[in-house]
Amino acid sequence: MDVVVARLIGVSRSFAVEIVEAGGVAIGGLIATKSDRVPFDVTIDVEWEDKREPVIVPVVVDEMTIVYDDDDIVVVDKPPFLAAHPSLGWTGDTVVGALAGAGYRISTSGPPERQGIVHRLDVGTSGLMAVAKSEIAYSVMKRKFKQREIDKTYHAVVQGHPDPSEGTIDAPIGRHPGSSWKFAVTADGRDSVTHYSTLESFPGASLVEVELETGRTHQIRVHMAAHRHPLVGDELYGADPTLTARLGLTRQWLHAIRLGFEHPTTGKRLELEAPYPADLQLALEILAAH
Repeated sequence: MDVVVARLIGVSRSFAVEIVEAGGVAIGGLIATKSDRVPFDVTIDVEWEDKREPVIVPVVVDEMTIVYDDDDIVVVDKPPFLAAHPSLGWTGDTVVGALAGAGYRISTSGPPERQGIVHRLDVGTSGLMAVAKSEIAYSVMKRKFKQREIDKTYHAVVQGHPDPSEGTIDAPIGRHPGSSWKFAVTADGRDSVTHYSTLESFPGASLVEVELETGRTHQIRVHMAAHRHPLVGDELYGADPTLTARLGLTRQWLHAIRLGFEHPTTGKRLELEAPYPADLQLALEILAAH
């Protein structure tokens, strides 16, 4: 049904899902679900409101620090619970809003609510995130991410002990068939490759280093869950809530610790790092104490 709605009224698949899940689609007077198969030669009633463009609101976010800054790019250490950019349904603060509040002028390239954004981190993920300030930097950095020329290294704490202790997960990722906000390994998903290696083992959990070849939404979370080692604290993808509570976590233990790339205009190699934030460091200390 969501595919049919998207094609009939010319909207994105994700917006079509929102319309269906809000009860805006009916066949013969019966409310439809997005998984309904649509028979031939039927009348479909669709009712919806046009999307309103998200607005960038300048804010002061003291927890967000600047790791690198020049005329072309700014790299921030994003705290958790800060979205990359405004989006429908998100009412909290954003990285672009925090940069605007700090007086930064960023690239005007890209959709209005995502100007300057060349890659994103999940709301609950902390760590390094680059934003383009010049138009040429936006173009070059988008290409570098697309062509896998950016080194992205994450640290994560996963449940259990991966076996083997290091390896590669090569499995396509697509939207979860039963949820519009989750993702999963699916046969028709997009190419996704994750490399991991165990740094330290604890009773019932492991600290792993992860390098991404691709940058799919929720990639590390989906791949590690599919590998039967969900991220600690990530209850959306099957983490143990008891362990989450014992470690005092309110999000997944995932941090973008290193970012390496050649500068978009000078060609100089940049290698940047961000330390663990306090909540993740405390969880590690609790694990080590046991």
